[in-house]
Amino acid sequence: MKRGIIILLSVCVLTTAAYFTASKWAIRHETLTFFDKARNRPIEVDVAVRRDKEMQANAGMLTLPVAILNHGNTVKFTEYSFLANVFAARGYMAISIQHDLDSDAPLVTKVGELYVGRLPVYQRGVENIMFAVEQLKKIQPNSDYDHLTMVGHSNGGDISMYFAKMHPDEVKKVVTLDNLRVPFMTDGKFKILSFRSQDAVFKPDPGVVPDDDTCEKAGITVVNTGAQHTDMSDRGPDLLKSKIQGLLDKFLDDDSALAPVNSKPKILEPAAQQQSNVSEPQGKVAQYTPSVN
Repeated sequence: MKRGIIILLSVCVLTTAAYFTASKWAIRHETLTFFDKARNRPIEVDVAVRRDKEMQANAGMLTLPVAILNHGNTVKFTEYSFLANVFAARGYMAISIQHDLDSDAPLVTKVGELYVGRLPVYQRGVENIMFAVEQLKKIQPNSDYDHLTMVGHSNGGDISMYFAKMHPDEVKKVVTLDNLRVPFMTDGKFKILSFRSQDAVFKPDPGVVPDDDTCEKAGITVVNTGAQHTDMSDRGPDLLKSKIQGLLDKFLDDDSALAPVNSKPKILEPAAQQQSNVSEPQGKVAQYTPSVN
């Protein structure tokens, strides 16, 4: 039986820096712009892939697994390289999609409506993903687009979870960083890993994160980071990003299980947080406001 694991990130000892430093030189990033004529909408994507794996795929020697990365509100699609590089280092083709355009209406909250009125934003995100995948099939046909790993921060995490709800047969894993609106799927069809913040402003809606027993039965791993919601991108502190990288890397290894540090969720005391430097508010941007995530 799959088991959900709740992990106190701030006390996990992970040695991943050397691995990613050695791998980074071999990763190629390329930004592409597609145009969806039906919606009169440009779709920018950043593709991260290991050069040697890409060459093998082009030669028909292997099929690249695919990860789709979805950004948070007011954060750019290029600001999750710390995640994209983990996937690329493990042989994935990591596809980061720009969902929001300057011409789009701002994200708003409508209390009482489904997903606080953000369903059209999630539906647009799903359309963006489907369109980008179809375009990338023409460029890199030797990739597995039928078993996607969906990844997202905040609003992008909600897009990831909503995509999984709409297309469960096309999803292998889901990784979210503090999604707040769309409830987790609990049927156990695929693995779920979620990094959660300890933030006084950004809190998940009731029912989004399952209780401990449900997580255990459904194979959902919840990681309590003690960090700030807005730190979960390239803007955040290096220590936090390094620890997220390490746990994500282990999660992607189907042959190894994440070992529990503690069987019950814990919250760091403020003094302990400052000492660990995990949740220091580095890299914050003023346009991140409570009303838009």
